[in-house]
Amino acid sequence: MQWRALVLGLVLLRLGLHAVLWLVFGLGPSMGFYQRFPLSFGFQRLRVRDGSGASGPPGGPAWLHRPLLGKAAARREAPGRPGSGVCGPAHWGYTLGGRGSGPDEYERRYTGAFPQHLRARMRDLARGMFVFGYDNYMAHAFPQDELNPIHCRGRGPDRGDPSNLNINDVLGNYSLTLVDALDTLAIMGNSSEFQKAVKLVINTVSFDKDSTVQVFEATIRVLGSLLSAHRIITDSKQPFGDMTIEDYDNELLHMAHDLAVRLLPAFENTKTGIPYPRVNLKTGVPPDSNNETCTAGAGSLLVEFGILSRLLGDSTFEWVARRAVKALWNLRSNDTGLLGNVVNIQTGHWVGKQSGLGAGLDSFYEYLLKSYILFGDKEDLEMFNAAYQSIQSYLRRGREACNEGEGDPPLYVNVNMFSGQLMNTWIDSLQAFFPGLQVLIGDVEDAICLHAFYYAIWKRYGALPERYNWQLQAPDVLFYPLRPELVESTYLLYQATKNPFYLHVGMDILQSLEKYTKVKCGYATLHHVIDKSKEDRMESFFLSETCKYLYLLFDEENPVHKSGTKYMFTTEGHIISVDKRLRELPWKEFFSEDGERDQEEKFVHRPKSQEFRVVNSSSNCNRVPDERRYSLPLKSVYMRQIDQMVGLI
Repeated sequence: MQWRALVLGLVLLRLGLHAVLWLVFGLGPSMGFYQRFPLSFGFQRLRVRDGSGASGPPGGPAWLHRPLLGKAAARREAPGRPGSGVCGPAHWGYTLGGRGSGPDEYERRYTGAFPQHLRARMRDLARGMFVFGYDNYMAHAFPQDELNPIHCRGRGPDRGDPSNLNINDVLGNYSLTLVDALDTLAIMGNSSEFQKAVKLVINTVSFDKDSTVQVFEATIRVLGSLLSAHRIITDSKQPFGDMTIEDYDNELLHMAHDLAVRLLPAFENTKTGIPYPRVNLKTGVPPDSNNETCTAGAGSLLVEFGILSRLLGDSTFEWVARRAVKALWNLRSNDTGLLGNVVNIQTGHWVGKQSGLGAGLDSFYEYLLKSYILFGDKEDLEMFNAAYQSIQSYLRRGREACNEGEGDPPLYVNVNMFSGQLMNTWIDSLQAFFPGLQVLIGDVEDAICLHAFYYAIWKRYGALPERYNWQLQAPDVLFYPLRPELVESTYLLYQATKNPFYLHVGMDILQSLEKYTKVKCGYATLHHVIDKSKEDRMESFFLSETCKYLYLLFDEENPVHKSGTKYMFTTEGHIISVDKRLRELPWKEFFSEDGERDQEEKFVHRPKSQEFRVVNSSSNCNRVPDERRYSLPLKSVYMRQIDQMVGLI
């Protein structure tokens, strides 16, 4: 019992010390774990046990490994959480200058309106970033797929090493970067270059290639871009300027159809309906094809395939993509409702049992929601809501509310899909998309807090490492390939809140990219986020997403925000107008999985307004930000919190 008395005495001593500091100086440090570690989410270094009772990796206090089973359970467990402290608005308001001592530094730095001239400068910088990368690709790399910006030359598939999937999954010898960048040219209002690029694609790009590509990458990068550009060309309103093509005869739509037909063999000869991960564009599924695929790769095809089906009046493409989604959904855990990250397409057995928000699963959740936004099928929304509930119950750790209450701020971890137990102590950079998805469903409060975590990591390194170990407070995988996910969430949070904090975040990201990744002929992948060494590669999503979201963040007068048309972005950042045509089925009937014929009105659900809780992904959503709710956490609290986390103060 003596050790308990000793511990209690030390705790009381610490509380007394904090009280004296607050009373005398008004500067008492936070009692949460921001104080304990230079970066947030540094849980205590305890050893946890796996299902067999053996010691597992260091993973923090016991509560971190228990799923939160709803609000009641969270309230019951809160008092027992170690290191809990109160960080509500009243606490932050007091420590940030509510003592009559004059304006707080962070108030001065982040609460004022982002000056119009600075916004214009950042917009021009984002446009210049795109132009520099695009022009150098066209000068040094076209018609190859990617630009090597350090040595100023092109890159295509690795013919000498077919096992080099990092290259060959993406590059199909079809001028990938040009195709992927088409709608960015339009959004930036460059009609002459857009028209020139479209004609170049029509005249030079062919999919009759002996190239084995990943179905997912070909779909989101190439198929999605062709469909987006086609819709821009044929839009009668022409909101981005005159993007029409003289004598255009739906060539991009025909090319999209040709590509999709070449991808269809991936859906054949699988016992589950889940597609093979790769196809050869000329010969179909390779004889030695892998029977294992990731959930995101197989289950994130519905948006592009669905748009194509509805534009063509051919249900085939939407049907195979929807069948794959339902097959994966039916394999989820009966206990947790979670899915794994790798599955065998023949047996339906989960090869990878990790459930998280990052690689292998990210866009599966995204497309459940976005498919509903576009097509209005109620089943998609029901699946998303069920998935989101499971995510909140088993992946989310930390206090119930982001901005108030006891315990550590929220974090989404990787768990075993069947038990909900922690599997590792890292997050990956792809997870930074999730705050943006939360914005679309109106869960802005949680999105704000989660975004702050990823931005804190960016602020420390000037980039987002591919994997970050929150237990060790250090990157696990050190490279940054110019990914857009944090920028996307920043853009969507700004659209939802209109708070200038996110303009400062965007400016910080822009300046980091200019400082650390710009090279002779473009922007290069960071090989090491700490020493800033580089790799000679500029992936196509840098132009199609990273530059696009940065530009839109600062271009408040862009037609995306002002035209009155509602837009949604695909997982590759391609813009799609949300309109009635995509909510209607051009075919009269279709065949369900069991061969029975379903009528159109049974297949299509037209949602009532009260069912549709989704926020449009552009500022055309009629969402008025609640300044009283967001002004303090965004303008001052989060910036100080972030600087504390990275040891700047």
